[in-house]
Amino acid sequence: MGTGICVALLAGCSTLTTGTTQPVSLVTPGVEQANCELSSPEIGTINVVTPANVMLSRSQHSVQVTCRKECYTEGRGLINSTFEEMTAGNILIGGVVGVAVDASSGAMNKYDPHVQIAMNRVAACKGKRA
Repeated sequence: MGTGICVALLAGCSTLTTGTTQPVSLVTPGVEQANCELSSPEIGTINVVTPANVMLSRSQHSVQVTCRKECYTEGRGLINSTFEEMTAGNILIGGVVGVAVDASSGAMNKYDPHVQIAMNRVAACKGKRA
C-alpha cells in the first residue's frame, strides 16, 4: 500500500475515532420533567424532557437550551462546543486534507457531555411541585 493511500486512510482522524455525533446528558437539578428546547444552526430544534440523554451532531456551534415547567423560572444555558484535541494530531498525520474532513464533518469539535440547567421554584405558584 503506497504512502498516499495510507495518508488518505488517516485523513479525517477525528471523524474516524470520535465520530460526527456525541451523546449529551441534560438535567434540571431538583426539577424533573422540565420541557427543554435545544437549538443551533447544525441541529435545528430538538425538544426533550429532563432528565434526558440526547445524541447531537457535532458542530462548531454551541447549542442554546431553554427549559420550562409550570411554577418554575425559565432555565437557560448553553451546551458549549469546543475544539477536539484529537484534531491537533490529525494536523500532523492527516495534514490539510484530514483537517478539512474533520472541519466539514464537525468532528473537530466536541460538546460538554453533562449539562445542568438551573430552575427555581416560583414561591407564589400553587401548581404541582417537582
